Amino acid sequence: MDEVISNSIRRSEQLGGQIEERIVTGFYPPGTRLDEQELAASFGVSRTPVREALIQLASIGLIDIRPRRGAIVPEMKVERLLEMFEVMAELEAMCGRLATRRIRPAELMQLEAAHQACAAARDASDPDTYYQLNEVFHHRIYEASHNSFLTEQATALHRRLRPYRRLQLRVRNRMDSSFLEHSGIMAAIKAEESDKVAEELRNHVLVQGERFTDLISNLQQLNAGERGVK
Repeated sequence: MDEVISNSIRRSEQLGGQIEERIVTGFYPPGTRLDEQELAASFGVSRTPVREALIQLASIGLIDIRPRRGAIVPEMKVERLLEMFEVMAELEAMCGRLATRRIRPAELMQLEAAHQACAAARDASDPDTYYQLNEVFHHRIYEASHNSFLTEQATALHRRLRPYRRLQLRVRNRMDSSFLEHSGIMAAIKAEESDKVAEELRNHVLVQGERFTDLISNLQQLNAGERGVK
């Protein structure tokens, strides 16, 4: 029974990831009604994992579930996205500052292991795997802050921005830059320079200037490509 439940959870999580990418890339543009039956047929699954996936996506604000209308894709304004990244950058900076002061030897080893795992994905030019390992790296820092409320808030917003952060890694050379930034964060943590760690993390997460333009351009290109496939 436990294995059945576990498999169901994994299926709904996988579906959630696939649906969220379709939303972000414009395959499901704002205003689209996500019908459970149509999604189930599209992905070749039953309606149960689809329903669970939609509930998960609604919980992080990526879709709206409305009475008598079902799941609707809301509009994500560019300004709103930038605001969310600004808040994420500050939360990560706070986590980094506290983690530098509070991280335990075993946690530092785990963080280093996560960093090295990212290197393997970078060398393989695999942005999706890199992102999964990148998530582990960041969550290690959240946990090392030893502030449960801060960890909860950072994790929730990280989850909300996950599809956008993942798409950033498809921008040319972004994986290499990301890994170099991770290396700077690691070096500052080991040197116990909490203010530098905070600044490194803030700059690592904040999308502004050319980086934000690249992200929006990438979203628009994927949007056009996905709609052309329909």
